[in-house]
Amino acid sequence: MINLSADRLKRPVPIAPLVTFRVLFGIMMLVGTIRFWLNGWIVQQFVAPKFYFSYMGFEWVKPLGYTGMHLLFALIALATVFITIGFFYRVATVVFFLAFTYVELIDITNYLNHYYFICLVGFMLIWLPAHRSWSVDVKIWPQLKRTEVPLWMVGVLRLQVAIVYFFAGLAKLNPDWLLNAIPMKIWLPAKSHLPLIGQLMYTTWIAYLFSWFGAVYDLFIAFFLINKKTRPYAYVFVLGFHIATAIFFPGIGLFPYVMMVVSTIFFSSDAHRKLLGYFNKGAKSNPQPLRCPQKIQQAFAVGIGVYFAIQIIVPLRFIAYPSGLFWHEEGFRFSWRVMLMEKSGNSFFTVKEPSTGKEYEVNNSEFLTPLQEKMMSTQPDMILRYAHFLATTYEKRGLKHPAVYAQCFVALNGRRSRPFINSATNLAVQQLGWQHYKWVLPLPTNEN
Repeated sequence: MINLSADRLKRPVPIAPLVTFRVLFGIMMLVGTIRFWLNGWIVQQFVAPKFYFSYMGFEWVKPLGYTGMHLLFALIALATVFITIGFFYRVATVVFFLAFTYVELIDITNYLNHYYFICLVGFMLIWLPAHRSWSVDVKIWPQLKRTEVPLWMVGVLRLQVAIVYFFAGLAKLNPDWLLNAIPMKIWLPAKSHLPLIGQLMYTTWIAYLFSWFGAVYDLFIAFFLINKKTRPYAYVFVLGFHIATAIFFPGIGLFPYVMMVVSTIFFSSDAHRKLLGYFNKGAKSNPQPLRCPQKIQQAFAVGIGVYFAIQIIVPLRFIAYPSGLFWHEEGFRFSWRVMLMEKSGNSFFTVKEPSTGKEYEVNNSEFLTPLQEKMMSTQPDMILRYAHFLATTYEKRGLKHPAVYAQCFVALNGRRSRPFINSATNLAVQQLGWQHYKWVLPLPTNEN
């Protein structure tokens, strides 16, 4: 169905898909940035916390304070405007990618799949010539204008979106989701207030319908979008699916709207060109293909190959860990596992001074926001980071070689709450890394 020959990928096509993608993406990011600011989330997530859960290797990324964080978000907003109108596009995309990624690296607590996706798209736009038409840059520098680009420049965006969908569907192929309709059975009754369909939210078959339709949709929607004959019908499903997701699960934020926007990249170049033509009727121009030297094309080919190899390997890295992914969550992030489980936990920390035997119960609210405590209590790497922070903090308070112990209880997908980690383990001396944490208690085989 998809001819991936090199000649076909180099075939010139109208640049219109890149233009509409640039404009829609820029507008969406501007709206998201303004929404984030107006809801007070800048202060809540990047100013108020006393401690931040850093990513490994990015401990140097720190919040910039009240004024600094607001200036950073203002810079992101300005970059989105420049991206939308195509003004100093290359600079704007670099600024957007670096600033947005910096924000997302501050605290693991704030990780969301669509934030990660936005970082990836921002990075890809740096290299794509989406400003070579319908842009302020072309108005200022007419020699930049191009009306055609190689098909692969559109194809890389399509492939990125397809990967998100496919791995999201692959993640749903688990017993809880397909055989037990969990967590839909847990979540849907909370929507019983909806008019007309509210009472159906208590029925078992609706939970199974949501579960199975979600899995089938994610697995196959990209294939139907890439096919010319099925594309219009498939996009209707895209709209219906994501609008329903936004209604039933408003806590998911902008993700449904982002996916509705980026999925338009699957429409043909001619369709995008006709769409843009409505805003500039009668305008005609001779074909102006974008040509790249052979060495640059080869460099791009290598770069694209490495990039997408990473995009496939990272979601599959969970295979290297023991079973029970939803329990220990090792290899969970960056793998497009969207709304797959209902998980909650409670954690209680004790700091001990070995030489004196003194014990101190930790009040988590002294150091963590409610959201941070909620997220930390179910994720081993965050538990360990917090334990190391407590050891350092209590050492500064005068304790010699403080040991940190924790009692954590976690409930997964409606099952009873059970101990999550070995409470006899001194977490202060455990190493943070990519290895499996043996101090995480295994989920019983009958609860996998």
